[in-house]
Amino acid sequence: MPRFQSDSDARRLGEALAALRRDRALSQAEAGRKAGMTSQGWGLYETGKRSGLYRPDVQRRLTAALDATPEDLLLHQGSAMPGMASEGKAFVHEPATRRLQLSNDDLAPWAASGVVVEYEPGRWPRRDQGCVIEMADGEVRVRLYEGADADALTVRGGPGGLAAHERIARSETRTVSTVVARLER
Repeated sequence: MPRFQSDSDARRLGEALAALRRDRALSQAEAGRKAGMTSQGWGLYETGKRSGLYRPDVQRRLTAALDATPEDLLLHQGSAMPGMASEGKAFVHEPATRRLQLSNDDLAPWAASGVVVEYEPGRWPRRDQGCVIEMADGEVRVRLYEGADADALTVRGGPGGLAAHERIARSETRTVSTVVARLER
């Protein structure tokens, strides 16, 4: 069977799969388990050594294990380097992270007033991970992500502390971003 992609193309697509997995903070074993394979099998896809990575059905299976889409995989493949995105032959800078200082103790002991959270726009949080939610009305909320369905996000934190659960309608949100660091001052 002839190969239509070069080894470097397969490696680049595999590297994009690895970057997508790391963005989701999953190990190869966790991703493999979600896709119904071993960590070694997953690793072969990431190194471009397993055939089939260009097949749409394989891409759907692998990206679904990461709660992503084949389009997300292609976006990662097109990125030249962190913080850069390709638009045709030109590259535009995308801010990698933003910072926000907490002004209350709604998330204590996870993070207290004065702590600066660093968050990454466009990166979706995992369960029990901090998130910054920009509301449609301009309000910004920092919470712990619990889950989401088609209609709403479920988060913890806020005026009732970490024990308080809140459902926020997706129609009320503009963006949801992952907290990637807490910086104590």
